[in-house]
Amino acid sequence: MKSYDVAIIGSGPGGYVAAIRCAQLGMKTAIIEKYSTLGGTCLNVGCIPSKALLDSSHHYEDAVKHFETHGIEIPGEIKVNLEKMIGRKQAVVDQTTGGIDFLMSKNKIDVYHGIGAFKDATHITITGDKKDVIEAKHTIIATGSKPTTLPFAAIDKERIISSTEALKLKEIPKHLMIIGGGVIGLELGQVYKRLGSDVTVIEYMDRIIPTMDSGLSKELNKVFRKQKFNINVSHKVTSVVRNGDEVTVTAENKKGELVKFNGDYCLVSVGRSPFTAGLNAESAGVNLSDRGQVEVNGKLQTSASNIYAIGDVVKGAMLAHKAEEEGVFVAETIAGQKPHIDYNLIPGVVYTWPEVASVGKTEEQLKELGVEYKVGQFPMRALGRSRASMDLDGFVKILADKSTDEVLGVHMIGARCADLISEAVVAMEFRASAEDISRMSHAHPTFSEAIKEAALAATEDRALHI
Repeated sequence: MKSYDVAIIGSGPGGYVAAIRCAQLGMKTAIIEKYSTLGGTCLNVGCIPSKALLDSSHHYEDAVKHFETHGIEIPGEIKVNLEKMIGRKQAVVDQTTGGIDFLMSKNKIDVYHGIGAFKDATHITITGDKKDVIEAKHTIIATGSKPTTLPFAAIDKERIISSTEALKLKEIPKHLMIIGGGVIGLELGQVYKRLGSDVTVIEYMDRIIPTMDSGLSKELNKVFRKQKFNINVSHKVTSVVRNGDEVTVTAENKKGELVKFNGDYCLVSVGRSPFTAGLNAESAGVNLSDRGQVEVNGKLQTSASNIYAIGDVVKGAMLAHKAEEEGVFVAETIAGQKPHIDYNLIPGVVYTWPEVASVGKTEEQLKELGVEYKVGQFPMRALGRSRASMDLDGFVKILADKSTDEVLGVHMIGARCADLISEAVVAMEFRASAEDISRMSHAHPTFSEAIKEAALAATEDRALHI
């Protein structure tokens, strides 16, 4: 039986990063993955493949709608080769997951393929092509999440699908219905909308991206309606029925009326649930919540003191970068260091176009907390860079404490906001004021100037370019 200082169950961004950091800190490390490739949901059927398709479909849309305006003329009809597009996506996935194999080898981390289950608090049974048992002084549970299902919408993986199937369709849907107006549904909806599908979004809450600042939701809703999305909020889905190649979704609107939607595909995208099935957690003395989450303390330590849990299986936002931070945090905690995570400063991003990004408190949260704040907002269309690239939609909004001017939240929608949000994270980590940001030089012409202008707007309402 092999013995390890640390064993990690799950090789997603949280798991593999935790493994690397443990190895860097001198611990003998093993990682256990039930699938044949490493990287978990994010690299295989989540973040990476969806961004590859978003990028490909964006190129196609630009070619069809915008190239002529830029003076680029392409003779003949521009066509989509979906098979080739999906193939490129898979090549990106293969290269990325292969990179994780390299990192495991480089850091001398033993990789086991199979299902890891606790025999007790220090022994893990691995069931794969063969059965192994390993001993671990410490274990990190990093088994991630799976798409949440609805009891009345059985995923058949053909016409009623999850995000996994949406990433490898054999045809472009004529009418794609999406249950759920959150990040995953909107991103995949935009992929197929660009490729020619009619897209209907059916959301239970009163707005899309309901967990983000309401101003972002309102702006993205406006942009999507301009892109001819059919968006239906405050609709409670009651049934999903397939009849051959047609799917019918029935929902109840806010007036209590039943509304029917018909299409050839239905994507069920109502969030994700922690994946803890098969862990045999009780044999290790690890407590799970009613929702199946692993219960942890402030050190991400479970009820078994030598076992930790990170990422989607614990409370908090289900984000790859949150899992990575937690993986490093636990590795350094085991090593006796005193790491730090500020959960308030983990950014959230929607990779639609325009991109949406947010960090810190929303206006709704500040009002609920009774915090007095001021707002500085600047429209993207006022930037020279936006006009040059024809990316005019969106804005940057900075929320600052009314008395101290400390930045409490930054919310943005527009071109490259997924990258721009990092400036706000850095500023807030150092507890910058809006005036601090307003006095920093930002290169011209760039999209980042909107952050400076929003900071100026929050500082005595003195934005320069509006």
